Amino acid sequence: MEHADLVILGAGAAGLFCAGSALAQGRRVIVLDHAATPAEKIRISGGGRCNFTNLATAPDRFLSDNPRFAASALARYRPQAFVDLVGTAGIAWHEKTQGQLFCDGKATQITAMLLDRMAGAELRLETRIAGVERQGDRFVLETSGGAITAARVVVATGGKSIPKIGATGMAYDLARQFGLRLVETRPALVPLTFAEQDLALCRPLAGLSVEARIAHGGGAFRDALLFTHRGLSGPVILQISSFWQAGETLTIDLSPDRDIAAALKVARAGAGRAQVATVLGQMLPDRLAQAIVAETGLVQARLADQPNARLDALGARVNRWQVRPVGTEGYRTAEVTLGGVDTRDLDARTMQARQVPGLAFIGECVDVTGWLGGYNFQWAWASADAAGRAA
Repeated sequence: MEHADLVILGAGAAGLFCAGSALAQGRRVIVLDHAATPAEKIRISGGGRCNFTNLATAPDRFLSDNPRFAASALARYRPQAFVDLVGTAGIAWHEKTQGQLFCDGKATQITAMLLDRMAGAELRLETRIAGVERQGDRFVLETSGGAITAARVVVATGGKSIPKIGATGMAYDLARQFGLRLVETRPALVPLTFAEQDLALCRPLAGLSVEARIAHGGGAFRDALLFTHRGLSGPVILQISSFWQAGETLTIDLSPDRDIAAALKVARAGAGRAQVATVLGQMLPDRLAQAIVAETGLVQARLADQPNARLDALGARVNRWQVRPVGTEGYRTAEVTLGGVDTRDLDARTMQARQVPGLAFIGECVDVTGWLGGYNFQWAWASADAAGRAA
């Protein structure tokens, strides 16, 4: 039977980074993954350029049943530490917006950097894990390549998001097996879907993007909103999806810099003969203006003929558009999984299970979920570094 100091399950962002941090302690480290290539989520992230961190990282940018849990790891491994690694590797990068850092080139540069950093560890791909058991003071892992014993095991198999690149619920199965609690999981950072009556507006506008503002469930964001054939997407929708619960109504401001009702009343005083659609089209993208006017029955209506109450209603339709999504596009397109291994059962400094010495959980499988914009990668680096150094 083969022996190792540390076996890491999962060759994604967190797993690869954990291996590099653990090697600094001079241990024999093996990384196992069922996939044929490592870090597929890095490869597809950020439009292929990998939004590898966010300079504005702080505990309040993460959702968890225990919001304070992430603070320890995040404080000990900050964004600048990863930026320094990127710079040392000679990878050119840029800040896109709101502290979001991207590679100038391909996301695979980050993967190559992580593989170089963990040189000395053994990476075994296309290896299935059939079981993990505790025997005495060691773990025994049954794999398609044979049995391995290890003093420590780190679970970095991720969540359920994007199953087409290999996501599974393995981390949750192992957590249950060893008696850890789970916070209910659901897709997050995911497009929202609408019922048929609401799609009557969205479908003709598919592909149109507008600046929007949404505040809901403790989250408040302003960013691009994208109309789709199934509902709504875009950064502002992905952000608010982490705060939205099934059955809840969202109030969306499609013109955050303008009070549409007030602007229409001013226009009526000076250009009353103009059509409502024409004037509204000067305030919103024309396709959106035409769709809203048609929906409210004001096609070819003159502005001068509209009483205040009607203009107020039209303004509310733009500045306080209320919609009730029927669901999300699910794990198929979700960027991350909300919920996971309950942080009450983990040590915040080492990521180890309190009741199972030597067993740790890191990255997306833990009940710590970041906002859109590089926060979840920073959590992967920080939690992985904590577990790796503890090993």
